[in-house]
Amino acid sequence: MEIFVESGRIEEKITELLSLGLFEGEKELTGVAKHIDTLMNGVISDIIKTGDFTAELNQTLLLYTHNKIKPKRLLLVGLGKKGEFNLETVRSVSGKVALQVKNLSLPSYTTLLYGEDFGIPIENLTQALIEGFELALYSFNRFKTEKEKIPKEVKEVTIFVQNNENILFVQKGLAVAKIICKATKLARDISNAPSNDITPQALADIAKSIADKHSLEFEVLERSDMERLGMGGILAVSSGSQQPPKMIIMKYKGREGSSPIILVGKAVTFDSGGISIKPSDKMEDMKYDKSGGAAVIAVMQAIAELNLPLNVIGIIPATENLPSGSAYKPGDIIRHYGGKTTEVISTDAEGRLILADAISYSKNYKPQAIIDIATLTGACVIALGNHASGMLTNNQNLGKKVIDAAELSGEKVWQLPLWKEYLEQIKSGVADLKNLGGRAGGAITAAAFLNEFVGDYPWVHLDIAGTAYTQEGSIEKTYIPKGATGVGVRLLVQLLRNWS
Repeated sequence: MEIFVESGRIEEKITELLSLGLFEGEKELTGVAKHIDTLMNGVISDIIKTGDFTAELNQTLLLYTHNKIKPKRLLLVGLGKKGEFNLETVRSVSGKVALQVKNLSLPSYTTLLYGEDFGIPIENLTQALIEGFELALYSFNRFKTEKEKIPKEVKEVTIFVQNNENILFVQKGLAVAKIICKATKLARDISNAPSNDITPQALADIAKSIADKHSLEFEVLERSDMERLGMGGILAVSSGSQQPPKMIIMKYKGREGSSPIILVGKAVTFDSGGISIKPSDKMEDMKYDKSGGAAVIAVMQAIAELNLPLNVIGIIPATENLPSGSAYKPGDIIRHYGGKTTEVISTDAEGRLILADAISYSKNYKPQAIIDIATLTGACVIALGNHASGMLTNNQNLGKKVIDAAELSGEKVWQLPLWKEYLEQIKSGVADLKNLGGRAGGAITAAAFLNEFVGDYPWVHLDIAGTAYTQEGSIEKTYIPKGATGVGVRLLVQLLRNWS
């Protein structure tokens, strides 16, 4: 998609459709809305007075301009209550408009920059606007053969800026937004792809291609390396599969002499539950169990394209979790990298086992911080639903950075406690730890397990089990189509952009 930025007299803009945002409850039109209404003989005012358009959030009304202004169509879109206007409003409304344009099979349209005079930084407004329409128009059609049935793409969007002085800031926001949207769509593509297409090896190939393109250092630890290093967690989880496991490592160097930030992403390319097999209903969704790893790979691409002045290392443990005669079993005791042992209570609590090896290994780099992201527990979905990712941390300063980034990116997180009492639930009578602490506080005990491998390094754990893909309880968002959401990409990129 091509994105243009223009300024001038909006009524002279030749375009298939112009999107105009209005606030709910406002009886008198102002600014550009009043100007267009005057040119159209008061039709917008009349519609508001009759109550046919109330400007509730995401409400739309399509008007034909009949040559009174150069745009052929005018799409009124509700911005909701003025006092509730924020960046998420912009994303939502922008996504709604894009979907309307797509349904009309229009190849292009023009949108005003909603909230341009609202006091929010113009770069942030622009980024939110572009995220809204770029991510709303995402679709995963790679395996569809009847291409003529796929809706036509919107090929061109023009952002119309009222204040000429804002164009430079809009251009800056545009440059960042395109990189972030590209990365988010990459993460969605990886997560949406089936497990017969994205194996651990295929995931490593994707990561290598990105590393080669952006001059990142790249390494893969193979099964033989894992055996030599004593990575018993990922070796155990992969033991039931014919697909060999991979520990993918991507290194971005943007600053000399600075300790790296480590991103660890769980990538179970398919999770059957192993011997502790899952119910068959919805098991097809377990292709999404690689969403944490997909997010980390996409973030590494984005930060390289943004040239951030940081050193960042992405570590992605990748494997399948399948039952077979060679699979690991409940009651097994495994030894992780670094020596700690775990009693396996359930082979369906596999994510923490592979993350334990990756987190332990990451300490070799003496990092500033470790951040892991994983579709880890159904318990997190029970606790928070599908509206926020769970966040747990051993360092409140780092946690505050993540919360601030979540506020800006719109990818909500909610902090859960990590008190010492939860550690008691995962102590084993025959090993150092056990990989399941019972039903109570399951999202927290999973994080408590990981915390045992972190040491003294600042660490944040993000449980995205409820937010990685749309589920039964997911609230529909205009810019998040059905399937993988790409959650974590925008959050982590924002975190790293704000790092200093």
